[in-house]
Amino acid sequence: MRSIWNGAISFGLVSIPIKLVNATESHSISFRQIHVEDGGRIRYRKVCELEDKEVSGAEIGKGYEDADGTIIPITDEDLAHLPLPTAKTIEIVAFVPADSIDPLQMDAAYYLAAGGAPAAKPYTLLREALKRSNKVAIAKFALRGRERLGMLRVVEDAIAMHGLLWPDEVRAPEGVAPDAKVSINDKELDLADALMDTLGGIELDELHDEYREALEEVVAAKAAGEAPPEAPEPAAGGKVLDLMAALEKSVKAAKESRGEEEPAEVRRLPPRKSARTAPKQAGGKKSTSTAKKTTAKKTTASSSAKKTTAKSTQGTKKTAAKKTPAKKTTPRKRTA
Repeated sequence: MRSIWNGAISFGLVSIPIKLVNATESHSISFRQIHVEDGGRIRYRKVCELEDKEVSGAEIGKGYEDADGTIIPITDEDLAHLPLPTAKTIEIVAFVPADSIDPLQMDAAYYLAAGGAPAAKPYTLLREALKRSNKVAIAKFALRGRERLGMLRVVEDAIAMHGLLWPDEVRAPEGVAPDAKVSINDKELDLADALMDTLGGIELDELHDEYREALEEVVAAKAAGEAPPEAPEPAAGGKVLDLMAALEKSVKAAKESRGEEEPAEVRRLPPRKSARTAPKQAGGKKSTSTAKKTTAKKTTASSSAKKTTAKSTQGTKKTAAKKTPAKKTTPRKRTA
């Protein structure tokens, strides 16, 4: 991979010579502009508006247009002497947890390659320190005429750097969410969860650019003088009037696409309590009402027996009190 920038990582008093290389590449198919009538290429020529003549790339420089329209020439030598410590240095300013970086800030990705044998030791030290801390490094660097923010992290055995947008370059999501108040019930959430579970996960390596593949088929057919392949019929669309029905159909379709016959397990709300009497049990068992009546009869008989016993006891006590007269006490005579 060809380096696009040479410099060093500033890690405290440690300086690590590095080369910056692109970590990504584009596989998109590009088109040329042509003249429809004869197929001739349409080219853009760089013309000096003062002399009205075409100029070569070696004659073209940079210039800053002032508010009044004046052009101020800026040379490469002027840019090389910018009063910035990040002109040729990736200056690490902090180490933070990876989840503290908003993905909205992430921009282009680069690999940082060690610049020669002397850089191997400090490069490895920084890589292992990042691994053990489970953190990422926040750095500032200058590239393509502007100072940028970057995030350094470990990818396998290399250090990668993601360009970050400055916080004031990320727009707030104002006016994006629906204005109307919408209520979602538990059953709808349960079905959405079931659909998410059914779709499950996927290896990103299994995904591919179907648009590019279809475009290549069209180009190949045209090059061979054949008719391009016909586009498939679009799926029938329409307004989703019943969200619950749409979710249930989605779960079923996802199951069928995976070859699963059983319906998706849906966690439903607990059933409401019923006011109806439970049905009679089979097997000749007495019903609850019959048992209650029998118990009531036994209780009544028992209470009657208790009352009879109490009456008999009271009568016996009264009779004994009448038959037994009170004994008189005769005083003894004293002997002189």
